[in-house]
Amino acid sequence: MAWALDRYDHVETIGFDYGQRHRAELSVRQTVMQGLQAFPAWAGKLGEDRVLDLGILGQISETALTQDMEIQTMASGLPNTFIPGRNLLFLTFAATVAYRRGLKHIVTGVCETDYSGYPDCRDDTIKALQVALNLGMETRLVLETPLMWIDKAQTWALADRLGGRDLVELIRSETLTCYKGATETLNPWGRGCGECPACDLRRSGFDRWRKTSA
Repeated sequence: MAWALDRYDHVETIGFDYGQRHRAELSVRQTVMQGLQAFPAWAGKLGEDRVLDLGILGQISETALTQDMEIQTMASGLPNTFIPGRNLLFLTFAATVAYRRGLKHIVTGVCETDYSGYPDCRDDTIKALQVALNLGMETRLVLETPLMWIDKAQTWALADRLGGRDLVELIRSETLTCYKGATETLNPWGRGCGECPACDLRRSGFDRWRKTSA
């Protein structure tokens, strides 16, 4: 969001409720958006926000993100937090909204550096989907992936560059990436259970960034 606010005069936001275990991420959205409005350069740029009900996705997904089960690696080599088609659906619905709203750029935070190995986060996937969406809608949408080729340490560094330590602190204290949706504990690197793969990635990236930025 900060990356988009730094580049565009008008930014609309979209969230998806699909019955995820970490639904707490939906609760913190408004807090984060209000926090971003406090930055003078970005104040007034945020437009309409919407949350789409994609409950059907949770109903057909037997994964550790939609059911209370232990997080582990499947025979395919992917973690059982992988929800087949999730990002494809997210971006397709976002494109549908963008088409109706006359918006041309869709920004998503997927990356294929230090990630969980999800195939729908890969650059090839996003590029192929962009082609399919533009052919199917006869339009010229651009799927922006500013985090695609940077690791988590570089992502913290990007936040520091865009909004300084105030933005870093907003992200650290308010945002959530924990697969279990654990918000009770505020760790040095942010809120989370400290045990799931998402927390591991976040902690590792934060620690590496702190060492290089100290």
